[in-house]
Amino acid sequence: MSCQWTNAVFRQARTDSPVLPTPRLRAGSFSRSHGASIQSNIAQSSRSSGRSSIRQAARASAESSSSSNGGSGVGAAMGAGPAVAGAPSASSSSSSAFDSCDHEEDYDVIVVGAGHAGCEAALAAARLGANTLLLTLNLDRIAWQPCNPAVGGPAKSQLVHECDALGGEIGKMADRCYLQKRVLNSSKGPAVWALRAQTDKLEYAASMRRVLETTPNLSIREGMVTSVEVGANDEVTGVTTYFGITFRCRAAVLTTGTFMNGQIWVGRKSMAAGRAGEAPSTGLTERLVELGFETDRLKTGTPARVDKRTVDFSGLEAQPGDEQVRWFSFDPEAHVPRPQLACYLTHTTAETHRILRENLHETPVYGGWVDAKGPRYCPSIEDKIVRFADKQSHQIFLEPEGRTTPELYVQGFSTGLPERLQLALLHSLPGLERCKMLRPAYAVEYDYLPAHQCHATLETKRISGLFFSGQLNGTTGYEEAAAQGLVAGLNAARRAAGQEPVALPRESSYIGTLLDDLVTKDLREPYRMLTSRSEYRLVLRSDNADRRLTPLGRQLGLVDDRRWRLYQEKQARIDAERARLEAVRLSPGHALAQAAEAVSGQKVPGLATLADLLRRPHVHYPLLEAHGMGAAELDVAAVAASAAGSSSSSSSSSASPQAAAAPAGEAGAGSAPPAALTAAEKEAVEIDIKYEGFIRRQAKQLASVAAKHARRLPDDIDYRSIQTLSMEAREKLSKIRPRDIGQASRIGGVNPADISNLLVHLETRRRGAAAGKAGDGSDSGEGEAAAAQRPLSKKQQRKALVAAASAQAPAQAGDGGEVAREAAAAQAETPLAAV
Repeated sequence: MSCQWTNAVFRQARTDSPVLPTPRLRAGSFSRSHGASIQSNIAQSSRSSGRSSIRQAARASAESSSSSNGGSGVGAAMGAGPAVAGAPSASSSSSSAFDSCDHEEDYDVIVVGAGHAGCEAALAAARLGANTLLLTLNLDRIAWQPCNPAVGGPAKSQLVHECDALGGEIGKMADRCYLQKRVLNSSKGPAVWALRAQTDKLEYAASMRRVLETTPNLSIREGMVTSVEVGANDEVTGVTTYFGITFRCRAAVLTTGTFMNGQIWVGRKSMAAGRAGEAPSTGLTERLVELGFETDRLKTGTPARVDKRTVDFSGLEAQPGDEQVRWFSFDPEAHVPRPQLACYLTHTTAETHRILRENLHETPVYGGWVDAKGPRYCPSIEDKIVRFADKQSHQIFLEPEGRTTPELYVQGFSTGLPERLQLALLHSLPGLERCKMLRPAYAVEYDYLPAHQCHATLETKRISGLFFSGQLNGTTGYEEAAAQGLVAGLNAARRAAGQEPVALPRESSYIGTLLDDLVTKDLREPYRMLTSRSEYRLVLRSDNADRRLTPLGRQLGLVDDRRWRLYQEKQARIDAERARLEAVRLSPGHALAQAAEAVSGQKVPGLATLADLLRRPHVHYPLLEAHGMGAAELDVAAVAASAAGSSSSSSSSSASPQAAAAPAGEAGAGSAPPAALTAAEKEAVEIDIKYEGFIRRQAKQLASVAAKHARRLPDDIDYRSIQTLSMEAREKLSKIRPRDIGQASRIGGVNPADISNLLVHLETRRRGAAAGKAGDGSDSGEGEAAAAQRPLSKKQQRKALVAAASAQAPAQAGDGGEVAREAAAAQAETPLAAV
C-alpha cells in the first residue's frame, strides 16, 4: 500500500454532486468497494459516537481491501457487515502503510483563511472527523469583525439560525458575546422578523479562537497560501505557502475574504492591504488564473471609529436593547442574559451634504481611480448623497464595539474621502461636534471569483476537491460567509472521505437560496441576502429553522447527541401543546372567549377550541396565559441541565401529545395540566396555528414547483447547438451549466420560451435515444445521434412540448394523481419540507 493509493481512495467516485431534495441522504453511486466501505464505516462511527473519523474510516477500508485481496472476496468482506471505525487493525502492513502518510503536513481538509467562512468550514470538517488544518495570515485576527461588529438583521438572522440548526457556531458566538439585541420588523409578520445583535468584537474573536483551539482534529497555523497544487486528474492535492511549505490534502477550502490582492484607499492615498493594518494575500489570484478561473474586482468600505468619551449623547436618541432577549442559537447553553449597552441615533445635516458634494472628486469612485463595484445595499455616505439627492437627511447610528474599548462604530457613514476631510465631516453630525477620530474610514478593493464557477455544493467545476467560500464568491456580510463556510467545510470533508457532496435545495432554506443565487446568477456586485430573494419566506422562518434543518444536520454528522436530544424534547413539547390547544374547548360564556371576542371584534361560536381563538387577529398566546389557559414557563437553564444528563426523564420535556392534550370537550376540572414550555416554544405554537392556512398553501406550492423543476439536465448537453434557443440563452446556459430545469429557469437572460424549447429538445433527445435502442445494436449510436439532430415539424414540436410538460407536472392541484400523492407523502415525512 502507498500514500498514492490512500489518496486515490479519498478521490474516487468523482461524479456530479447530487442535489438532495430531502434530508434523507442518498448513498453515493460508488462502483468500487473502497468507497462503499468508507461510507459504511463512517455511518457506523456516526451512529455510535455522533462524530465520524475520516482517517479511521479510510484505515478500515484499507483493511477490508487487504482482506478481500487475500482471497475472501469483496462479497465476503461486505457480507460480514461494516467494520466499526477505530477497531484494532487486522493487518499490520495496512495500518503501518497508512500511518506512514500521517504526518504534520498531510491533511484531509485544508481551510485557507480564518474569517467567518473559514472558521465555520474548519469546524464543520473537523467535527465530521476530517484531519483539518486552518491556515490564516494572522492568528490574532481569527473571526475578526473588521466592519460593523454585529450579527443578524433582515434575512441575515435567518442564515444564522439555519447555521445553528445545522451545527454551526456563529449563532452561539453572537449569543455569548452580545452587547445589545433587538428584533427588527417586529410590527410585521413572523416571516420577516429579524434578530440583530451588536457584539463585542474583541470577545467574539477570542471566544471563537478558544473553540477552534479545543476542537479535536483541528490544527491552526499562520501562513500565506500562494498556490493550489493540482494532480493529473484535475484534483486538488495540496496548497503551498509563501515560504515554500507544501501541505498535502484531499480537499481544500479557500476563504480569503478581502485579502486577495487587497488595496485600501483613503482619498487618493492607497496601500496594499486586506484591511487596515494587515498585509494582503499575493500570488494566489495569479495561480487560480493559471488554472483557468475567471477573476474580477469588488469594493467595500468601513466608516471611521470615534472615541465615545468625546461624544455628547445628551441630544441624541438612545436605542436600547429589547427587554425580552431573543437568541440565535437553539442550544440553551448559550442563552445567558447579560447587561445591554445602548446605541444612539444621529443624522446628517446640510453641512454634511455640502462637504460631500464639494469634495466628491476626492473619493476613489467619483474621482475615477477605482472602478470596482461596491455593495448596493450598504452604500457609502457619498453614494447616498448622490443617489438620494432629494433627501435632506440620513440616519446615522453610533454603536459600541466592545465593553472594554472606547471605540464607537459610526454606522451608515463609510466614505472614501481623504483623512483631512473625514474629521470635518464627523464634526458636522449632531453630538459629534467635538469628537476625536480613532481610526479613519477607508475603502478596500479586492479580487473575487464569480461563483458560477462552482456547483451548489461550492466545489469548483474545474478542480475536484477545491471549494470557494465567503467574500471570495462575491458576497458581503459575516452571515453569508458563515453559511457558505459551513456548507463548504461539510462537503470538503465528504469529498475527502470519498462521499458525494450535498447541496441544499433552494426551497429548503435561506442557505439554499443563497447558494443557488450565487452559482446561477452571473453576479458582478457584492451579494447581500434579503428576505425578498426567497420565494418561500413564510415557511423559511427563523423559529422553524431547527425543524427544517436539524434532522439533516444529524444525518450528516454535524449535530451531536446532546443537541439532538434537545431538539427531540423541544418538538415533543410543541406537539403536545398544539394537540392540547386543538382539543380543549370553551363555551361562549368563558372569560377567555369573551376576551378574545373583544380583542378580535369577531363573535366566538359555541365550544370553540383554544386553537380557534389563536387563529383570530390580535389574539396571542399571552391572552391565554392571562386567563389561566396557557402553559407554564419552562426555565431555559433547566432545559440545558436536563440535556446535559444521560437521559431525559423530566416529565415537562418528555411529555407526549397524548399525555399533555386535554380530552375533547369543554375545559374543566378533569383537564390535564399543560406541560411547561419556553417562551420561544409558545411563540412557535402560536405561529403554526395562526398561519396554518397560509403555510399549508405555500408548502403545497413549494412541493409543486420542486417537482416541476427537478428534471436533471444531461451533463453532455451542447446548448450552443440548440438552434431554437435565443443566442443569449445559449451563452448563459453554456456558461452556468445548470444542473436542472429549475436552475436553468432562474438564469438571467433565459426566458420562459427558452425553457419551453429546452424541454422540447430534451424530449426529442429522449425519443432519439429510445429509437436508437430499439434499432440494430451496431447502429444504435448513429441512430440516436441522427434522431437527436433531425429537426421536428411544428406539429411534432407541439406534441413534444405537451409530453415534456406532462412529464414535469403529471398531477395538478387536488387529490388526483399518484405522483402528487407520493410528493405530498414525501413532503409530510421530510424535515426539509416541514413548516
